[in-house]
Amino acid sequence: MLGYMLATVSDANRHDWSVRTAGTLVSEGRAMSMRTRDALLRIPELGHHPFTAHRSRRLSAEDVEWSDVILAMEASHVMFVRGQFPDAGAKTVMLAQFLREAPLDAGWFEQVEFVSTRVPDSAFDVEDPAGGEQGVYDACAQQLWEMAQTFSTLVDSSLG
Repeated sequence: MLGYMLATVSDANRHDWSVRTAGTLVSEGRAMSMRTRDALLRIPELGHHPFTAHRSRRLSAEDVEWSDVILAMEASHVMFVRGQFPDAGAKTVMLAQFLREAPLDAGWFEQVEFVSTRVPDSAFDVEDPAGGEQGVYDACAQQLWEMAQTFSTLVDSSLG
């Protein structure tokens, strides 16, 4: 969900971002669930994306090399990335922890580096809605949408 949201925020604010999505525990090539799609469609700003084109994929070494930052939703995701890709540790952060702990008086890369030195805290986890009812997916989508917009604002202020 977050990938679509960040791409939308990037387009709307004319950011120079490229977004890739990948997971840590994935069934390769699976389509987005109906509940995920429906939750995304309930956010009017996201309605233009081709959700049916989405296919799940696992985070790869190429993804890690390509990225400036890896945003994770759970502490366990950060630990997975750091364990599988030790060189990615300095650019892997939990999104909620980043939003809470990134120093506002620092530049973008300094913010990422600072938060990446913090211990991933499960108190910042965004709970995976998998297996839940539609309302759980909707709540998760709304939480992520608010975080994506806050992230955009934080990036804007730290880059320029």
